[in-house]
Amino acid sequence: MYSPGGFDGTIEKWSTQSVYSRIKLLDHLPKKFRCIVFDRRETGQSGGRVEMLTWQRYVAQGKGLLEHLGIQRAHLIGACMGVCPVLALAVEHPEMVQSMVLYWPVGGAKYRINNHQRFANHLDYVESHSLAEVAALAQSTGKTFGEDPRGGPWASVLRRDRAFAEEFSALDPEVYKRIVSETSRALYDRDTAPGAEPEELLRLDIRALIIPGKDASHATSAARYLEECLARSEYWDVPPEGQTEASAPGRILDFLAKG
Repeated sequence: MYSPGGFDGTIEKWSTQSVYSRIKLLDHLPKKFRCIVFDRRETGQSGGRVEMLTWQRYVAQGKGLLEHLGIQRAHLIGACMGVCPVLALAVEHPEMVQSMVLYWPVGGAKYRINNHQRFANHLDYVESHSLAEVAALAQSTGKTFGEDPRGGPWASVLRRDRAFAEEFSALDPEVYKRIVSETSRALYDRDTAPGAEPEELLRLDIRALIIPGKDASHATSAARYLEECLARSEYWDVPPEGQTEASAPGRILDFLAKG
């Protein structure tokens, strides 16, 4: 289960964030399935490295976790930004994916624009402050990259890992700025759902359940795009206000029960 929450994709978001606090998936899915939840890299208790972040980097984390647990094939659930690595994992390792649940796929023009602006705001702060000051800011505010862009994508790791913060502070600022710029372009490269190329999605032979959002980060058009690209998709055409604890977990369990 690739968590929702953007650059704060922690286990807790399944219970605390927006629609997920309402539908309470982790109160229902474990009754039928073994649920593997984790803090996405660069968030929560997970570690990180200062390197260009791509969806494939997130794939490596999920694949490595499954292999560590001795699981050869699994249903994948991605929510919000977690949809993107699920798509990428299905493209790279289809033999490992039994099905996909894609809940509120991120995407849309506003999503791309807002994320590019967040990275630009961070780079502006780096221009006038040392990386040691960036680390100190992340540690003092306790805020995520989404809450305060000045702290950057590694804010969570800077806050809890002193050795990482020391290494971060000693980086070449020019090299760091290039990594940040490349990450922004790699992750947010289109005005629809990112994560994989449409030609790659069109080739997939994997069942998918798509559940749409409808806001500036989860454009309904992104969910419809995935419906168009995934040949074996089911589109649950229910608006966000209709996605409740009484309806959503049952719909997902029915889908997963089909194998």
